[in-house]
Amino acid sequence: MKTLYRNARLVCPATGERDGSLLVEGDRIAATGVVEAPADAAIVDCRGKWLAPAIVDLGVFAVDKAACIAGGIARVGLMPDQSPILDDPGIVQRAAASGKPELWVHPIAAATRELKGIDLAEMAINAEAGARGVATGRGWIADSGVMARVLGYARDLGLAVIAHAEDSGLAANTVATAGETATRLGLPAAPAVAEALAIARDLMLAEQSGARIHFRQVTTAAGFDLIRRAKARGIAVTCGITPAHLLLSDKAVSDFRTFTRLSPPLRDESDRVAALTALADGTINVLCSGHDPRGPEEKRLPFVDAAPGMSGAETLLALSLTAARSADLSLAQVFDRLSRQPAKLMGLDCGTLEAGMAADLVLFDANSPWQIVADAMVARAGNTPFDGLPVEGRVLQTIKGGVRLTA
Repeated sequence: MKTLYRNARLVCPATGERDGSLLVEGDRIAATGVVEAPADAAIVDCRGKWLAPAIVDLGVFAVDKAACIAGGIARVGLMPDQSPILDDPGIVQRAAASGKPELWVHPIAAATRELKGIDLAEMAINAEAGARGVATGRGWIADSGVMARVLGYARDLGLAVIAHAEDSGLAANTVATAGETATRLGLPAAPAVAEALAIARDLMLAEQSGARIHFRQVTTAAGFDLIRRAKARGIAVTCGITPAHLLLSDKAVSDFRTFTRLSPPLRDESDRVAALTALADGTINVLCSGHDPRGPEEKRLPFVDAAPGMSGAETLLALSLTAARSADLSLAQVFDRLSRQPAKLMGLDCGTLEAGMAADLVLFDANSPWQIVADAMVARAGNTPFDGLPVEGRVLQTIKGGVRLTA
């Protein structure tokens, strides 16, 4: 099978943005730019719309095919916080197959058994079963000795450690960031420094071991400063963030709306501004959805009792474009964070439009306006803090391995 996508505005993290065509042969990109149409190729006229590498969404908590296809996502890095937990090779294999044929699922195995932070999981056999990294899950490993062993073992296997950055001694049983909003609402809150404390310890251990560490979400000015300095010292560290922490502050919690109950919690406005700066200067490597669909039985509760998390897969592109305008990023830079860098972190041969790469693509209209409506979302649940928000950037088609998909 050959398909030529012509009259496209090509967006590639490696080569930038230009007008041209893209030829797919089988499940691979064969050529881009000025391409003659093979006689046996199907022709897709992109009509001047944008064609980019499909999104690689690192750190989702659910395999939600419809939401991913609607959001231009062809691959997800699935967190180990599943039922059962991804700490066994058989479970990892089943998780890897769970998205077929519409979605590539790349399991991130548990770093410790049952994510308890005590005994190391069988990283080597989980990697052989298909795990593309190991993670601490939703929580922080409090025992420094255990975390040091996790980093050392992962280093020897060539795997990145994906860490949650909140000191559990400060953040346990809290639902908000300490400050004026939490005080006024009477919410149990942790100081923002809980994030920086966790990052500082894990960076020192990563530096000592030489391991690769990725903080799934960094959301505070102090955290970004630590990441910048660590990168300058040559530590193999990367970090990610969701659009929610780029576009919302803890003021969004003021009406006790549980759709704004997130993990980590929304931060002070000064931290939100610092996050945009970190996105602009490259401190933030990965834009991710943190997709965690939660139904009314988990969200229609008092704020303290509601489950944290948001449904973010199908809004990831539009909200990333919104944040990118504030950070003055080009489309190529946006897809560097949405596609190339998460692919690189997991060792995947995708994320750019270069010849030989997997033909995972997204066709979208960067200027098409629409409104996020929670009740109209195709995800398992529409628990988005952006309900009612007008945005620009609509996915027109998701292509996985050369096959065009429909949500």
